[in-house]
Amino acid sequence: MHSFRKAVESKDVDAVEALLADDVVFTSPVVFKPYTGKAITAAILRAVSEVFEDFTYVREFTHPDGRDHALVFTATVSGKQIQGCDFLHVDEDGRIDDLMVMVRPLSAANALAEAMGARFEDIAREAAGR
Repeated sequence: MHSFRKAVESKDVDAVEALLADDVVFTSPVVFKPYTGKAITAAILRAVSEVFEDFTYVREFTHPDGRDHALVFTATVSGKQIQGCDFLHVDEDGRIDDLMVMVRPLSAANALAEAMGARFEDIAREAAGR
């Protein structure tokens, strides 16, 4: 999913949003319940792009059918080195309809949860305004 990777690495959240299906499901690495919808997913990704420092994708895997992708990344959050993977599925129109993120280690996941939690009122407000 080269267009997603390029948009994320350049912090072009508008381009990322354009790749999302209206009914995209975002599964956070630190919240139990998935989020559904383009507006909330884009708002979350915008905040993540501000929280992560030194973000870079280091590996990319694509299923032979071209609809499932895994992008392994590294970044820093609140001084903690984090490793993670974005798992994407695209629908028949080529839009991302499922995005699940997993991260490690636990100390970095906790730092991510804290940093995102502090921004969640703004995230919800942004999503509601779309």
